[in-house]
Amino acid sequence: MKYRDFGKTGIKVSEIGFGTWPIGGNSHGMSYGPTDDKVSTDALNRALDLGINFFDTADVYGWGHAESLLGKCFRGKRDRIILAAKVGADFYQGQGFQTFTPEYISFALDKTLARLRTDYLDVYQLHNPPLKLLNNPAIYEKLKELKKEGKIRSWGVSVFSDVEGIAAINVGQPDCIQIAYNIFSFRPSEKLFPLANEKGCAIIARECLANGFLTGKYKNSNLVRFAAGDMRKTWPPEYIRARIEATERLQFLIREKQTLGQAALRFALGEIAVSTALAGMKLPEQVDENAEACLEALSEEELKHLTELQLTGFKKELPI
Repeated sequence: MKYRDFGKTGIKVSEIGFGTWPIGGNSHGMSYGPTDDKVSTDALNRALDLGINFFDTADVYGWGHAESLLGKCFRGKRDRIILAAKVGADFYQGQGFQTFTPEYISFALDKTLARLRTDYLDVYQLHNPPLKLLNNPAIYEKLKELKKEGKIRSWGVSVFSDVEGIAAINVGQPDCIQIAYNIFSFRPSEKLFPLANEKGCAIIARECLANGFLTGKYKNSNLVRFAAGDMRKTWPPEYIRARIEATERLQFLIREKQTLGQAALRFALGEIAVSTALAGMKLPEQVDENAEACLEALSEEELKHLTELQLTGFKKELPI
């Protein structure tokens, strides 16, 4: 495993990060299908064995379940892991609520710390607040206060768009920004990443595998069926078909010692501003494959071909 600086925080993080959204399970919907806690725990332990130290979670993943699994699995190993959590998706009131008041942030943090069985977080992130709030300096004050108190080592914002990320950096000066970045969704590299690099703001690249489609697992849109609780089950058929067709044009990235999924992670890691590339994982074998992605970079020829596809075949970015 290779490691990178997490912005200017002094924290070192593994190039491949473990995204825990999938292991939250599908009991409350908006996840990636059913899970087996024993298998999820095996995947977490395998990741640590392979040198992955960055684990990204959120209280809403399985309504606390992903956090609880992390806390149970890594009890006694806190010094070996970097824990990043998120706040704002107020599932305590039911699905669909967002809350970013100082009082709620304190309340939710205490709940998260209890589930993770720790007294501090390495990274705490606002979970996809709207642009209007990102332009209000007051939204960041509680996080700065918690950092001074030592309950969090760094803080940041998870965003949907590069515009939101730029606003957060300019207004709040966060330690990190988390944003979707992959072969299909490449726009953040144009303006957001250079700004983040200039300011010493770490980038957490999420959805590097494009919700699983960049693994090459899905090949026929007519046969794709997602389980109840899997958020992709609600996607329009034409959108699923477009992702599969786009993935078919990336077969040149598959070679003897490189899977399509590894190539996708290597693409994300090709940006100097990216501190860690997240991959959602449920199985130990997925961990094995993803961990190897950091061992080498994409070739100049592969990058050139990708750029050509992005400028022609992927003129319109697929929505997140």
